[in-house]
Amino acid sequence: MLRTVGDLFGVSKSTVSRVITVVSHHIAQLKDHHIYMPKTEIDLKKSQRDFFKLAKFPRVIAAIDCPHVKIISPGGEDAELFRNRKGIFSINVQTLCDSNLRIIDIVARWPGSTHDATIFRNSQIPCRLESGEFGSGIVVADSGYENNHFVIMPLMHVNTSAENLFKESHIRTRNCIERSYGVWKRRFPVLSLGLRLHLAKTQSIIVATAVLHNICCNNRDIMAPPLSNEIEDVVNNMINIPNNRNAESHTINNVTRKCLIDNYFSLL
Repeated sequence: MLRTVGDLFGVSKSTVSRVITVVSHHIAQLKDHHIYMPKTEIDLKKSQRDFFKLAKFPRVIAAIDCPHVKIISPGGEDAELFRNRKGIFSINVQTLCDSNLRIIDIVARWPGSTHDATIFRNSQIPCRLESGEFGSGIVVADSGYENNHFVIMPLMHVNTSAENLFKESHIRTRNCIERSYGVWKRRFPVLSLGLRLHLAKTQSIIVATAVLHNICCNNRDIMAPPLSNEIEDVVNNMINIPNNRNAESHTINNVTRKCLIDNYFSLL
């Protein structure tokens, strides 16, 4: 907190605010060096193997979700846009993480009332997935997103043993995004307690903490949970995605999930 830091170092609250503004801005500018999706074929395959080790879910390169960071009312005509469904002013922050809890993509500019799926549709990730930049890679998400070829949601109803295996594997694989938030917020409690600063400063601080979180993960900081034990690598040659543009939209959106269940989980 600004006053506490000021008292500790014998400077004014306004001086602390200016220092935090400058430092967090410069740390946030390191985003491209520390927060990034897999860039090479080798990195892509490694990411998929690491996710497979968690719960034997194939082809996954990231898990996605959106935590809320509490803020004070930004004021102005658009202030109510920042009030979320719990009645609290917040920024809805979209992040993707890898199996080692590193944040590999972050969007920290949307008001708290914005739906998670809206943030995702307006980010660069869907275009990058659809363009084939990540090959056969898929992203696991919760039921707040739209199920399609590249984003796999959980099943709402389970009828077969294969579907049950899919559900359990999906839950355990997606759990890494929840654990990443726990570690991230434990390292930087202000993300849970709330930020009482100008909106632009708040956005820089959120991104800066994500950069520092990744630096900690890369250096095996002791606050991070232990990484899972390494197991034998598996062949990562999975299902081709059918292309049926004449089918109904609902069928098209669920075809990849159905292929995973029918051609992989039913064989386990």
